[in-house]
Amino acid sequence: MKIRFFERIEKVGNALPHPAALFGLLAIITLFFSWIGYFFDWQAVHPATGEQVQVVNLISKEGLHRILLEMVESYTGFAPLGIVMVALLGIGVAESSGLIRSAVNFLLLKAPKNSITFMIVLTGVVSNTASDLGYLLIIPLSGVIFHSLGRNPIAGMSAAFAGVSGGFSANLFIGTIDPLLAGLSTEAARIIDPDYYVMPTANYYFMAVSAIMISFVGTWVTKAFVEPRLGHYTGNVVQEEIKGLTKPEKKGLLWASVVVSVFLLLIFWGLYPDHGFLRGTDNSVLHTPVLKGFIAVLFIMSATSGIVYGYVAGTFKKHSDVINGMNTSFKGLVAFLVLVFFASQFVAWFKWSNLGLLIAINGAGLLQHADLSIFTLIILFVILSAFINLFMGSASAKWAIIGPVFIPIFMLLGYSPELSQAVFRVGDSITNVITPMMSFFALIIVYYQKYDEKAGIGTIIASMLPYSIAFFIAWTALLMGWVYFEWPLGPDVPLYYNK
Repeated sequence: MKIRFFERIEKVGNALPHPAALFGLLAIITLFFSWIGYFFDWQAVHPATGEQVQVVNLISKEGLHRILLEMVESYTGFAPLGIVMVALLGIGVAESSGLIRSAVNFLLLKAPKNSITFMIVLTGVVSNTASDLGYLLIIPLSGVIFHSLGRNPIAGMSAAFAGVSGGFSANLFIGTIDPLLAGLSTEAARIIDPDYYVMPTANYYFMAVSAIMISFVGTWVTKAFVEPRLGHYTGNVVQEEIKGLTKPEKKGLLWASVVVSVFLLLIFWGLYPDHGFLRGTDNSVLHTPVLKGFIAVLFIMSATSGIVYGYVAGTFKKHSDVINGMNTSFKGLVAFLVLVFFASQFVAWFKWSNLGLLIAINGAGLLQHADLSIFTLIILFVILSAFINLFMGSASAKWAIIGPVFIPIFMLLGYSPELSQAVFRVGDSITNVITPMMSFFALIIVYYQKYDEKAGIGTIIASMLPYSIAFFIAWTALLMGWVYFEWPLGPDVPLYYNK
């Protein structure tokens, strides 16, 4: 019964037009509703700025001019496009040299087979510290690992996607999102208390425990729901053979490891001392070019280690082999480039119209005027954040809108801004895996289509919906238990606010 339910979801989703055409259709629908909203004067007050927000009619002289003038910029400036292309240049070298295959074989030979799924989910969660590494490397690599073990590769990618995106806010380390949200929370808290300050480590204890919890839940969902539904893989993609490494491969892997170790030592040398050469402009570790420019770091490390491996193992004979590796990695991007054009136009038009902004503001307003207990408020706030996430991709943009509403509410109820931030982060993560508004959704479709040419939006949603539901239940329960036992959310972070 459960499997038939998800099969219906997949069938309905895949009955939709081609993803590129669907994004084009959504863009046209956005134009239509921008006109309807303008005609009926849809508007709301922005809680952060106090300014009146109105629907912008894109079917107008000004709207048409903007569409024509910024169409190319919307496409080339679409965040995942450049990130994917630059990362694939380096990953293409590492893949064509055989480094990734050898590393995967080494991992499969050494790691306990019954822990592979857990390690994939946990690695996906932790990869959020390194910007978009999970989307570019962990997810496709997990498909290869599962396929090598004789398991369905789509199930492997789903498990990794659940960790990378569904567990976005959880982490064992402080990531780039922590100081960003903390800064917005500080501004919102000062509506009530002008001297309040929210630290980047505000939710660290809770998020570190959440990372382990998400990994266990993701593992259980993969084995109990996703793999049984997908069944045995019957596609025509050749299975990677799990075999021991040859002497040249072992030597190449050793020298590639040395290269990576040297890079890591250089990064440590640049970050550890005060005023290190890799510190950020504010001399902090969190705002370093290593984290903000991690795609460039990934390109340099993967390309260099791939080149070293290739020449040591004998898979590279001349410099043109390296260039050919980059060329090969781009051949699989054609479908992605087409899809991204339509996706980028839809996202840009939806943003310009202010429709997503109005949905967020009005949704927050529904809960603001209700007299709720803290546990009811947590559940409803998680649901609201999860719902808004279906329409707006940026976590910071959403928090900038609803933070100034909910942080004062929590503070007036006697609860800290750090708690409201934690609630938001739970809701903002759990629907990442089922919304096409997530920046890398188009790339995930391309990954799935490598193993199933008929895979579409329905395939992804049907595969990921069990994770979304399970994460909602488990993560919300964990947070409510945290509040019940009055555990601190982070170092010196109280649950309660006392002026």
